[in-house]
Amino acid sequence: MSVLRTGMVLFLGLTLMTLKASGSPDSSPKVEVQPFGAISSGQKTDLYVLSNRKGMVVAITSYGATIVSIKVPDREGHVDDVTLGFDTARGYEAGKAYFGATIGRYGNRIAHGQFVLDGKTYTLPKNNGDNTLHGGISGFSMKIWAAKEIPSKDGVAVQFTYVSPDGEEGFPGTLTATVEFTLFKDKNELKIDYKASTDKPTVVNLTNHSYFNLAGQNQGTILEQTLQLNASRFTPVDAALIPTGELRDVKNTPFEFKQPVAIGKRIDDADEQLKFGQGYDHNWVLDRKAGSSGLGLAAVARDPKSGRVLEVLTTEPGVQIYTGNFLDGTVAGKGGYKYSRRSAFCLETQHFPDSPNHANFPSTTLAPGKEYRTTTIFRFSVK
Repeated sequence: MSVLRTGMVLFLGLTLMTLKASGSPDSSPKVEVQPFGAISSGQKTDLYVLSNRKGMVVAITSYGATIVSIKVPDREGHVDDVTLGFDTARGYEAGKAYFGATIGRYGNRIAHGQFVLDGKTYTLPKNNGDNTLHGGISGFSMKIWAAKEIPSKDGVAVQFTYVSPDGEEGFPGTLTATVEFTLFKDKNELKIDYKASTDKPTVVNLTNHSYFNLAGQNQGTILEQTLQLNASRFTPVDAALIPTGELRDVKNTPFEFKQPVAIGKRIDDADEQLKFGQGYDHNWVLDRKAGSSGLGLAAVARDPKSGRVLEVLTTEPGVQIYTGNFLDGTVAGKGGYKYSRRSAFCLETQHFPDSPNHANFPSTTLAPGKEYRTTTIFRFSVK
């Protein structure tokens, strides 16, 4: 598990590593580091490439602690990249879709850019109409994180750390956040462990914003891929996509995914909630036993053509499903491929959107001396 620095061109490096990983099942799990280019300020970024014995290769950049690619085999053994993204750090810096990024300090939306904590009103920059989205104008997805390989008994792992100063984007407290990505050595599973601590009471809601297309990142829409959710309720929203505070039953609605359903089957139904999101862009309330805080199955997605299956396990109470409704084919991603509308879906494990403004939602408050800790696993297989 040594860290090797190379100067290879990104495409060549990733291609060679993918071939080696997929063609040599007995190869040792490893982490390789290569340059990923500089952002506009001149700061340099790195790309950490993790590979295991089962043909899975994951690339993560220090810019935004962002998952750049996840390469996994299909039922025939062919390896494809199943996440959308860019080929360089400058692509992510210029991008607006948060491809693969670690989102913070607060994932999803906060209404009117305001919340009250301990009797004090905090005002945040508005970057989504009248609301704050994904941490504000310059959230965690736009920062360069300190990165290093760390030991893991399960496989290979990389830790990313970012210290957010008191008042950054309007949030109180100096927050130290770490995200650890572990690729299991003998299973095609990527585990993401989030941790954070603060010196003042604050709110925190970290997530990963990977866009998945299980057929491959350049293989059209995801409308025929199926989705199953372990969720009996969702949080309906207003026209600005802010939760109303209701926890609504999914039964007999387009939001019922208790059994596998093609993502595109009901996405254009005459439903007010679907019109607000121009498709799915909603938080589902995961079914959990009272008091349960361990890992639970949240979602299962499957591509019938390739046979790839993605299971998402999490300790979080919710998952935001976003179906790429605002992708419009104008942004050139990896390999110059232009991502069309609904060419990917997101499964953002999280606390609920706008929780600081809803007392009936699970709390996102973090106090000094306490540790924020959540875990999510992306488990890949074929069927």
